[in-house]
Amino acid sequence: MTGHREHRGDGGEVAGPVPGRRDDDRAGGGEAAGPVPGREDDHAGGGEAPGPVPRRQDDRAAPGADGETQADGTARGELLDRIFLSRVVEPGDDVVGRWVREFGVGEVVRRLRAGAECLPGVSAKRWEGLRARGARAEPGVDLAVAREAGVRFVCPGDMEWPGQLDDLGDARPVGLWVRGPASLRMWALKSVAVVGARACTEYGAHMAATLAGGLAERGWVVVSGGAYGVDGAAHRGALGAGGATVAVLACGVDRPYPRGHTQLINRIAEQGLVIGELPPGDHPTPSRFIVRNRVIAALTRGTVVVEAAHRSGSLVTARAAQRLGRHTMGVPGPATSGLSAGIHELLRGDAVLVTDAAEVVELVGEMGELAPERRGPVLPRDLLEPAARRVLAALPGRRAARADEIARGAQTTEDDAVARLYELRSLGYVERHGDGWKLTRQAMISVRTGRR
Repeated sequence: MTGHREHRGDGGEVAGPVPGRRDDDRAGGGEAAGPVPGREDDHAGGGEAPGPVPRRQDDRAAPGADGETQADGTARGELLDRIFLSRVVEPGDDVVGRWVREFGVGEVVRRLRAGAECLPGVSAKRWEGLRARGARAEPGVDLAVAREAGVRFVCPGDMEWPGQLDDLGDARPVGLWVRGPASLRMWALKSVAVVGARACTEYGAHMAATLAGGLAERGWVVVSGGAYGVDGAAHRGALGAGGATVAVLACGVDRPYPRGHTQLINRIAEQGLVIGELPPGDHPTPSRFIVRNRVIAALTRGTVVVEAAHRSGSLVTARAAQRLGRHTMGVPGPATSGLSAGIHELLRGDAVLVTDAAEVVELVGEMGELAPERRGPVLPRDLLEPAARRVLAALPGRRAARADEIARGAQTTEDDAVARLYELRSLGYVERHGDGWKLTRQAMISVRTGRR
């Protein structure tokens, strides 16, 4: 390529030209990619972060990488390799996850780029499909576009990587695109997912917002999918309470979806976090929504489902949470509502019924964080001694009665009945009518209320 400009990386070496491509678009060819104008060249997080942490075999940079290291501990070659895979591989592909674990990310990328013999576990047709995607991938461009939009790429083993995602095994993300100021790892430590039907009822929206608001007030991070219905109500409830919320998208985090939630998702990005597995500009598909739900389940301590029909995608999140050993909870609805049928089926299994944030925290929180005991209202007649309650119950409802009749009904002596009747008179429950006693209007209301 003639007229090619040379870019100098932090290591001091000058990258040579690559025919037909820009230097800063290479994904692990041996030299550092060029700097992005106006931004730190070697830190995907956009700021200072602690030094490197010990990494697993499959989380290390591939042999032959240039050695340049991000401020968060990720070698730049590995960073670009993982960005390459996020463009080439569909989320949740456990076959590719096994390749990364067994061969290392650098070797997998090298083989996809070089067109070598296909790796085990896929057909020749699928291998060619992956290679075709790889031929169009430009990880350097993706990284530059992301940084321009205030988005960073977090790799497994980085300081910001939530370790609980490793529970997904070979299906864990190759990395996460993160938009927002907070630390994903720190927020995920105390988080709860609130998910449910898109076409929810007023009851569902109210319960989602109330639950999320209550969780936020107790210092919990609310995680959901940014969709219409229950997801949106949960995000708004947390934001309305001045709390923290995370939206996990099934598309590029620079492309809010659904479009009607653009303002909400942008607000979440300013006050919370918007995350996803797909690179900038990628669009959602039905299968990507389903696979995205495993991230929501793995990221949080527990999942609460608010309104879900039998085929609801939120049940996929709940079942993923159960498989991962997370708490699974459901908010009951009317027995006649199809939108609650899926939740009721969950509750017949291993899910726990919850009705407010205190009951959720009792399950997912620390030992001793118990929900308050649920009791009906205490009525004035509940404070009476048992003998006085029996005398009160023995009085007829619509007429006066003599003391001997009342004594027989209360199974006591006439003298004891008279003593209790004068006690009840002083409290406003009975009144004297000649030789008889009759309930006051206050007492009749109290008796009716107590029998309901």
